[in-house]
Amino acid sequence: MIVVGVGFKLAVVPFHLWTPDVYEGAPAPVTAFVATASKGAMVALMLRYFYTSGSLSNTAVFWAFAVIAGASMIVGNFLALFQNNVKRILAYSSIAHLGYILVAFLAGGIMAAPAVTFYLVAYFLTTLGAFSVMTALSGAKREAEEMGDYRGLARRHPWLAGAMTASLFSLAGIPLTAGFVGKFFLVRAGVGSALWVLVLLLVLTSTVGLFYYLRIVVAIYSSPEEKTAGEPAGRSAISLTGAALISALTLLLVWVGVYPGPVMQLVHAAVTRML
Repeated sequence: MIVVGVGFKLAVVPFHLWTPDVYEGAPAPVTAFVATASKGAMVALMLRYFYTSGSLSNTAVFWAFAVIAGASMIVGNFLALFQNNVKRILAYSSIAHLGYILVAFLAGGIMAAPAVTFYLVAYFLTTLGAFSVMTALSGAKREAEEMGDYRGLARRHPWLAGAMTASLFSLAGIPLTAGFVGKFFLVRAGVGSALWVLVLLLVLTSTVGLFYYLRIVVAIYSSPEEKTAGEPAGRSAISLTGAALISALTLLLVWVGVYPGPVMQLVHAAVTRML
């Protein structure tokens, strides 16, 4: 019952069906909160409960999480391939990212909890960056969530295009981003515990994920289409607070990708106190 409750809160397979509809239906700031704070709190609870209670040493619990991790990586990435709504793409990719986290969680050992926590930090920075750009582009009538809304963004708003591209590259695990370093730590934890099947799935499904992230990047740098009646009326100017937030998130996800040492030290200190 605890595994089911955790699985539903994390939106991993087979408890994931609510995720794309909630992501699409909620305003972008609310979706960002659900994707970060809500799931991050549950991951912290999961680490404390299963590590300190010793429940993960139970064979049935371990294999339940292993199947959930593998299914989440496969289903999340492959369903995202068929989406044209950016929110739904990010929803299905979040299912895959939680599957990645479960690989390190199952690995145990000295590097498992720091790897999970570091990846959460990288995922938070990246997800908040992507949804901040989406919020900045959204108009009063509807949000900029369709693929067509991002076509030609590099010509209309080069700065926002760069921020969105950096966020997508980080989600895909491209080098020099926080997402790449986070996945490296996850893989290292999995390899250290010889979880070869799950590590192989992580690598292969991450390659699949690269395709749908690049679809959005290609749209951003493509020639803009003619305006349609349904196109969101983008904001004429972004507030100073919004501009500072997007800039800070973009710089942080690149900085963490280039120089992860200080963040990893903070992560180790936090994990030591928590566990």
